Amino acid sequence: MSLTTEALSAEVVVKTLNSSPGGPMVFDPAFVKLAPGDSLRIVPTDKGHNIESIKGMAPEGAPAVKTVVGKEETITFDKEGIYGFKCSPHYLMGMVALVVVGSNRDNLEPARAVEHGKLAKKRFDPLFAQVP
Repeated sequence: MSLTTEALSAEVVVKTLNSSPGGPMVFDPAFVKLAPGDSLRIVPTDKGHNIESIKGMAPEGAPAVKTVVGKEETITFDKEGIYGFKCSPHYLMGMVALVVVGSNRDNLEPARAVEHGKLAKKRFDPLFAQVP
């Protein structure tokens, strides 16, 4: 019997929301732990959002991500490490997410060292606290 990686891969749904009990302009969930080969399905629950890589917050050699505003898209993660994301239109409002893939933490400190605006930093601090 043969099992492919795809058959074992998981998909996590991340919604883009204008408001939630956690505040305005959020990804739900904003912290996601994945295994290599797993995917995020970005669901524009509230329109006007996307997800985009933040420079310096991805493992070396990982492809940059930038989805189309308001369009549902799926992103598959093959490279282990820490990934920081923003909603391009609402980054200044603190709309960020953190994705941890696998067990490699080589880029944790460089990702943590990236500077952000006040609201994004305020939201990243508790996300980084969840990194195992």
